[in-house]
Amino acid sequence: MKFKEFILKSGAKALLGRNEENNDELVSLYKGKENIILHTSAPGSPFCVIDSLNPSKEDICEASIACASKSQDWRDNKSDVIMHQFTGKDVNKGKEMKKGTWNVKKYKTIKIKKADIEGFRWQ
Repeated sequence: MKFKEFILKSGAKALLGRNEENNDELVSLYKGKENIILHTSAPGSPFCVIDSLNPSKEDICEASIACASKSQDWRDNKSDVIMHQFTGKDVNKGKEMKKGTWNVKKYKTIKIKKADIEGFRWQ
């Protein structure tokens, strides 16, 4: 299954997983790499990878909003969404871990405002 693709305003591409298996496939492709990966702090969102090694803050923000808009947290609460930002070098997966779940060693936290998600439109 192909990943959901989103072209950021800068022209960079963001890739989002469509389900647990697709999330695993996506993160596996970028494991060990420098690319920015995004996921909500709560379970139940796509993993999102920015397919550029030097994304701007605007790219990261735009990709975070796209990811948050497809999350269960947004669907269920319709309020601000907390995102985690990390790289492929920060992830690993134990054999006992269920599909779509990854260990993240270190991450930055990003708060996505409700108004930004409400105003977001897929291109």
